[in-house]
Amino acid sequence: MYVLVTFLFMFISFLLQSTLLSQFTIGDITPNLLIITVAATGLLLGRRFGMISGFIGGLVVDIFFGKVIGLYALLYMLIGYLNGLFRKTLFPGDFKLPIALIAGSDLAFGHGFYLLMFFFRGDFNYVYYLTKIILPEVIYTTIIAIFYFPVIRFVIDRIKKHEEKAEQNIV
Repeated sequence: MYVLVTFLFMFISFLLQSTLLSQFTIGDITPNLLIITVAATGLLLGRRFGMISGFIGGLVVDIFFGKVIGLYALLYMLIGYLNGLFRKTLFPGDFKLPIALIAGSDLAFGHGFYLLMFFFRGDFNYVYYLTKIILPEVIYTTIIAIFYFPVIRFVIDRIKKHEEKAEQNIV
């Protein structure tokens, strides 16, 4: 069931990010819903689910928008894995840790993208990229995550409760 829900959220996030939210840009910056979904998946379901969802979500972005196949898949997969490391430290009512991890994930994604796409090509205009692209996207994504992460968490928690009840009925 987790796999189905994860792919449903990935699909919804990709569609919203590439269609509806592209109409609500602030300075040509759109929030990165896939970062939110991958980070949430890793944080709530563990490293394996985070890596798988990150790889598949990144591969879809690579296919539709990427210039290099595998770049987004690699970055999202790493984000899913790293967020999965924090699964054991997440408390049921904790809201600050997930939002901080999502902001950190988007910041890491922006830096990783800059290094792999611009720095190694000889484009050393880091301050411009940081102030005009990375930080505004982190802020925008974090604001959206305040509303979007609880929805993902609610759905996953409901599935967990449903599965626990099913296990209790079997025993």
